Amino acid sequence: MANKMDLVEKVAATIGSTKADAERAVEAVIGKITECLQRGEEVSVAGLGIFEAKTRAGRMGRNPRTGAAIEIKAMRVPKFRASKTLKDAVK
Repeated sequence: MANKMDLVEKVAATIGSTKADAERAVEAVIGKITECLQRGEEVSVAGLGIFEAKTRAGRMGRNPRTGAAIEIKAMRVPKFRASKTLKDAVK
């Protein structure tokens, strides 16, 4: 399983930069995607996929401890749709 630091190391090795520069680049990409999603904008990265904020409808749920019915409010959640290129590469 790769984590963010593994990604930073691989980016640094690929582009021939320091880990610090690669970490700033990875953090910048993640930060900008997050900012766009907070504003309700869709982010499309060719060859990777589409990041978007969707509204999940409110619903009734149950408290697992007591079994009491509770209302789960509507909320915005991040969604990712993989591109065909990424899907084909993973096959």
